[in-house]
Amino acid sequence: MNTLIYWFRNDLRLHDNPALTQAAAQAGSLLPVYCLGSASAVHNGEPRWGVMQPSLHRQRVLLDSLIDLDAQLRALGSALTVVDGPSADMLPKLARALDATAIHCETIAAPHEKSELDQLQQSGTQIVSRWQSTLHAPDALPFKAQDLPAVYTQFRRALARAITQPVAPLPIPSQLPPLPKTAHGYATVNLEDQLARLGGNSPEPRSSLPYLQAEFAGGERAALSHLARYFGGELPRQYKATRNGLTGTDFSSKLSAWLASGALSVRQVAQAIAQYEQRAGPNEGTEWLLLELLWRDYFRLLHLQYGAKLFRYRGLRDKVPPNHHDSAHFTRWCLGRTGEPLVDAAMHELLATGYLSNRLRQVVASYLIHDLGCDWRAGAAWFEAQLIDYDVYNNQGNWLYIAGMGTDPRGGRRFNVQKQALEHDPEQSYQRLWQTV
Repeated sequence: MNTLIYWFRNDLRLHDNPALTQAAAQAGSLLPVYCLGSASAVHNGEPRWGVMQPSLHRQRVLLDSLIDLDAQLRALGSALTVVDGPSADMLPKLARALDATAIHCETIAAPHEKSELDQLQQSGTQIVSRWQSTLHAPDALPFKAQDLPAVYTQFRRALARAITQPVAPLPIPSQLPPLPKTAHGYATVNLEDQLARLGGNSPEPRSSLPYLQAEFAGGERAALSHLARYFGGELPRQYKATRNGLTGTDFSSKLSAWLASGALSVRQVAQAIAQYEQRAGPNEGTEWLLLELLWRDYFRLLHLQYGAKLFRYRGLRDKVPPNHHDSAHFTRWCLGRTGEPLVDAAMHELLATGYLSNRLRQVVASYLIHDLGCDWRAGAAWFEAQLIDYDVYNNQGNWLYIAGMGTDPRGGRRFNVQKQALEHDPEQSYQRLWQTV
């Protein structure tokens, strides 16, 4: 019997998962695995910024997502095996113990995740990886991936001229191959025990993404339920007008955490947009939602093109002035003690909830880089540790954009914090709401 391992990474779902579908079609028995020590579960930053463990918020959402995935697998006669350790150590051991012929997984182009795959390949185990996180597959673009247009607008226009359409999402499998007979004979992690050790997070009534509520919880079932609920009403039509809001559950789509973990497929979101437009007609809101999905594609394709260059201080620029990172300024920024009311309120929200609106992410990033003169990579690392919707591609791409170290020709974005406060919080209601953590 051909035994295969399926390694879940940032694709914690059964629907529209081509790599899992491929593995299931080829396997006589299949062991689904998640590694808590993998790059997608731990912090990728540099030691110079200090010890940054994933926040309790981020850990909780991950555990909820894994518990949900396990329940879905069990409904198909399978189960999720969770191991605690680096994938390069744990997966080859499992493969040898099971006499597995290959490990299947999704391809992730970020440096730490790519290094994981390289180490696995050196172990002698056959690795079958598949790119599946973009709306438009690299081989379906009207240009080669290495010839990605230099700026986002050119990329978007090239797709529009080619009338490139995404492939329809795959359904949830009706069945999966059985588990290997010895699948439960290893030192595995009990997810419920892990959740208990994490401790009970207290609900935060001010949160704009209250992940402790069932409708916003981590996992595929909550993701698909929210997707149906969101596109079942009028909120998509209002998206462009409300997307720069600062607080509340309705000002944006709130799909980001599920997209980041892979509990929700981007092609599933695009299909929901198309169905909404068929019913309600094209509109600025859904058009803007699609543009956001294209930004997501663009950042992923940038990683395919440039890889580790996106993680160095100068980014894609040939030469930049030396940076004199101030660790004291950085610490005050992290804790919301800068003395700038809007910035401090935003950082308090991030600490208390693991979430921040897109507008405020830009404002606080700009303040750290352009007002405090700190290294943008330190801010990117802090967001990675804190955000429940952390996505390596989006996070790096957006910090490069604000710092002016990416492809944007305007050389960075500096936000006037006082102007932003007047425009987006004129009554100072947000600042009063988040005066304290």
